[in-house]
Amino acid sequence: MKYNIQTQKGMVNRGNWHRIKECMKNARQGQAITTGFLGGSITQGSLSSQPETCYAYLVYQWWKDKFPKADITFVNAGIGGTTSQFGVSRVEDHLLRHEPDFVLVEFAVNDDNTEFFQETYEGLIRKICKDKKDPAILLMNNVRYDDGENAQEIHLEVAKAYELPMVSMKSAIWPEVAAGRIVRGEITPDNLHPNDAGHALVAQVITDFLEKIYEEMDKEEPEPFGEGIPNPITENAYENSVRYQNDNSDPDVDGFLADQTPQEDIRDVFRKGWTAGKAGDRICFWIDCSGIAIQYRKSVIHPAPIAKAVVDDKEDQAVILDANFQEDWGDCLYIDTITRHMEAGKHKVEISIIEAHEDDAVPFYLVSVIGSN
Repeated sequence: MKYNIQTQKGMVNRGNWHRIKECMKNARQGQAITTGFLGGSITQGSLSSQPETCYAYLVYQWWKDKFPKADITFVNAGIGGTTSQFGVSRVEDHLLRHEPDFVLVEFAVNDDNTEFFQETYEGLIRKICKDKKDPAILLMNNVRYDDGENAQEIHLEVAKAYELPMVSMKSAIWPEVAAGRIVRGEITPDNLHPNDAGHALVAQVITDFLEKIYEEMDKEEPEPFGEGIPNPITENAYENSVRYQNDNSDPDVDGFLADQTPQEDIRDVFRKGWTAGKAGDRICFWIDCSGIAIQYRKSVIHPAPIAKAVVDDKEDQAVILDANFQEDWGDCLYIDTITRHMEAGKHKVEISIIEAHEDDAVPFYLVSVIGSN
């Protein structure tokens, strides 16, 4: 079905087009181009009938069709249920190591519209901006189709601060849904994840914007960050986040066992961590950071063990890590933020099992400890 949407309304921030124009010029000359996409489940392609009908692949296909002389590569680094807090800690390993020339970032429906996620989002954007490849960056906001909510407000402030183009489904598609001109159920079965028709609409907003840049490709535009990358608009304590897993750390363990099962791909998320199942089992890290988050599995199969995290032996500030998930859609890769904005330096992080049961269905699975600076 053809929907009449005003895609130009989706351009919520023009930003600086220099890097995208240069990327397009290189593609026109036949140079190899890598397109990369970082986000959550919609970017991953959730509820598209096949990978080729996901919006990210459709945008990649636009590059292929527009520049037939170039070898265009597609890297999809979308992982369902994840936020920019996880994104900034994994972007190097999951995306930047592929040396992308064009990067699209989308976390607007997984991030909350709060100062915390503005800070994690800014850290992610700064990390990409500083990459040695100088990739062209396009920011994109999906939307919840039941209430029109997303994190666009706080993400847009970051886009403006860094002169980055941003397109929005809240501005282009949601008004048509709210007015009843698009029947919500025709583009999303769950009010969040698009079906094939919804993914096609999302891709249309993005590619119509890219078409505008294409039409002006040969118009000169000053390079961004002429005087260096802008100063941060937040406290910027997440730009240098690092994930500590069993392949890049050597914690002190007592009862926790390293999971050596090979990881099939980046979406095989419960890998490279540690398991434990007895009360008193513990694992201890010493991490240079100013903030700490714990990433673990919340299981839909109950019961599961319960742990606690203690930083610098401050038992009165312990955080409970309950591995029992109260939803039913599947096991959750959960992040608990344990501390923020501590004095930078080496900090002790101890995780211990405080409650286990004879009939536990699964062990406690510690996926990673994330140290932020």
